[in-house]
Order: sequence, then structure tokens, then C-alpha cells
Amino acid sequence: MTGPTVPRATEAEPAAGWAPTPALGRAVLLAGLLLVAGVLLGRVDLIVLAAPFALGTAYALRRRPTALPQVWITQGDGGPLVEGGDVAAAVSVGNPDTVDYDLVVMRSRVSPWLRIDRAGFVRDGAVDGGEPSALPATGATAPGNGGRRSAADRPFVTSVPTGAAVDLDLAGKAVRWGRHPIGPAGARVATAGGLLVSRAVITEPVRVRVYPRTEPFEAVEAMPRAAGLVGAHHSRRPGEGGELAGVRVFAPGDRLRRIDWRVSLRARQLHVAATLSDRDAEVVVLLDVLAEAGRSGGVGGAASVLDTTVRATAAIAEHYLHRGDRVSLLEYGPAARRLRPAAGRRQYLTVLEWLLDVRVHASAHEPYDQVFGPQLLSSDALVVVLTPLLDERSAQMLARLARGGRFVVAVDTLPTDLASPKDRGWAEVAYRLWRLDREIMIGQLREHGVPVVRWAGAGSLDQVLRDVARLATAPRVGGR
Repeated sequence: MTGPTVPRATEAEPAAGWAPTPALGRAVLLAGLLLVAGVLLGRVDLIVLAAPFALGTAYALRRRPTALPQVWITQGDGGPLVEGGDVAAAVSVGNPDTVDYDLVVMRSRVSPWLRIDRAGFVRDGAVDGGEPSALPATGATAPGNGGRRSAADRPFVTSVPTGAAVDLDLAGKAVRWGRHPIGPAGARVATAGGLLVSRAVITEPVRVRVYPRTEPFEAVEAMPRAAGLVGAHHSRRPGEGGELAGVRVFAPGDRLRRIDWRVSLRARQLHVAATLSDRDAEVVVLLDVLAEAGRSGGVGGAASVLDTTVRATAAIAEHYLHRGDRVSLLEYGPAARRLRPAAGRRQYLTVLEWLLDVRVHASAHEPYDQVFGPQLLSSDALVVVLTPLLDERSAQMLARLARGGRFVVAVDTLPTDLASPKDRGWAEVAYRLWRLDREIMIGQLREHGVPVVRWAGAGSLDQVLRDVARLATAPRVGGR
């Protein structure tokens, strides 16, 4: 575990943070009534009976607490966390006071996408706690949790001696990508034999970063135009590379190792083997965040539009960055977030971090094309648009990019198992009409030269990329 960071709200405060419990009121009231009755009635036995209550209360209050407990949350240092990976965290309670905490009641909120299966206190390396099935649990059922309740959705009780701390270890699995909070966590403490109780001390939540699981993805080497200087794609420009372009007459500046001696002896003039240069390409992944559909079931469950979009983006970025290409990300929505193009391992980590903040932003206003329009998109870039095609504005955006001469590939992220409405009346008929209207929209996009393909993991874009590359090398008509 990483070192604790104690928030301001948990620092030591005056005794004003402590309040008497009903037990203290009952003890004082009972002792007072017995003493008054004994004096008024002249009965010594009542005074003797009141003595244990009075002496016990005074003995318990001989040392009053002056500091509130400290509460902090720490996250396990097991490295980057991916969907389906094990998550570990701890909620700790410290006793900075000079008196023991007889009873500590702790409770922490945990994101429903963090499935906590085990929770228990750790004392000197030994776990003091029970399995979730052996202890009562309260709280909401987490999505993707199989209908089970989380082991963290209940209060935990322990005691903390003076100058010590107790850790409540939480262990489980992360079932969905994103930034998921552990906390806020709170604790209340009873001391002086249960006669004094502290106010609730609450600490801020700690957000756990869960990166999307990269789906297997492979694509052909064909790219519309490779515009960089060095890379893995064969361009149409002559240069130093491994793809043979033909044989030509030797010219000043040609390397001697390129001389083709067979052709030179036969033609009685020096000839060299001409090659095509290897270039890198720029890939722009445009995420349509105008609408969401489907219900997310976490890793291994059903995938919503946003799940498919984020995981496919991570897979596409990993593939092209591994090949040495430059990748940039854009959002089509009101926020219009943008990640600048770059290459390498560092860019891939930046892509994963950028994807954690992807959210659906429904807006009635038209997104600003100036933020991601043609002036920011290279004419040689391959634009991969991940869209569910649920909004007409998305189709219009694809058509504008195609008319602007960009090489666009639309990836359909709408779930295939999207259920039709079961309501009575015209709901099912309206659903069928919507489906037909969507198919017509896809057909119109294809007529505009925008290929639309459904995301299916590895090999999803092979045929489409071949068609786009073939279109890029075809002669242009009408000056286009």
C-alpha cells in the first residue's frame, strides 16, 4: 500500500467534536435519582446502590479524549489496472489520542463497477473479518455484479488502541473502465466505556483508474496515403525502402549498392533498382459521443455503445502506434476534446488516460465543426469514425468529411442485441420504422463514399481499408 495522506477534515480537533451518549445520560440520571431518593427517604441502601453508578461513570470519564480519529484511503500499488483485473485498497482509521477507542464504526462507499468480494480488518498481518456471506450486507446491487451485493456495502466495527491504526482491506475486481471512486469513507468512535462518541469523520474519495481492455485488432498494411518521412507503409513516392518500383538509369546521387549488374551488362549502361520509400501515416479516431444505447454489463457482459467505442479506440490506437504511425483522438460532441497526434509508447499511455474521461454529452446544439474540421485534419490522414449513427448530425458530419476529400471509415458501434421495446401500442412499429430509417441513412452514406462497417474485433476493417487505399490510388476525375 502507498503511504497515507490524511485530509484536513481528519486532523485533531478540540473536545467539542465529542458528545455524550444516551448511556452517559442514563447513568447520571439513575445515580442522581437514587441519591436524591436516599437522602429524602433516609435510606442508606439507596445511596449504596447509587455508588457503583456514580463511581463507574467518574472512573470512565477520568481521561477524556481530545483528538478526533484520522481516516484515510490508500490504493494498492500493483501497477496499471485493466478491466477484469484485481483491485486492492484499504480504508484506515488512526488513533492520535492518548485514550483507547473502545468502538470504531467504519463505512465506505465503493463504485458499483468495483466488485469488492473480500473485506476485513488487518491486525499485525492477520485478517480480522468475515466473508461477505457470513456477515449481513446492506446497500444497492452493483451493475455487472451478477445480482450479488458488494462486501463493502455494510458497516464494519473494530477497536483501535492509542497511537495505532487499523486497516480495512478491500479486495475484488474492476469490471468496467473509467475513474471509479473508493469513498468517501467515514468513521465514528466511542470511548470512555461508551459514554462519549465522536462526530462522524469523513475523508474524500480516492479515484481508481481502470483502463479499457484492449480487444484484439489487426489491420492490413494498406493505407490511403503515407505522408511521413519514415514508417512501415509503402508509399507511391520513390525513396529508400524495401518495395521494388522498377529499374532505371543510374543518376548522380544513387548508391552503388543499388546497381543492377545484370541489366547494366545487358544494356551496356549502369542501371539501378528503384524502390518506394517507407512512410508513416496519421490515423485520426473520431468518437461520436452524442448518444448512448444499450446497457453495460462490464467486462465479459453486454457492451453499450460507449463500451464498444472506448475499447475499439484503444485497440485501433495500440495497433497503429505499435507500427510506428501517428494517432490522434477527437470527440464529436459539445466538449470537442482533442488529443494531438503523436507516436510511440508514451502516446499509447496518453490515449488510455484520455479515454477514461469519455462521456456521453447529449446536446440539442450542433457541435462546432471548427474544432475538428478540415483545417485540423490532414488531407492524408485516415479518419476512423466510431459512431452508433443514432443522431442525424453524425451522418451529416460523415458526409461533410467525405465531401472535403478526407479518407473516412465509419465503424458502427450500435449493439447487435439491442432489444426492441415490449410496450403495447405502436412502440414496436416505431422501432421497426427507426431501424428502416437507419438502414436508409447507412445506404446514403455509402453512396457518398463513406464505407460503414460493424465493429467485430480483429479484421473488422481489413476489406474497408483495402477499398479506401485502392480509391486513393485511383485517378481523380474532374480535378478532385
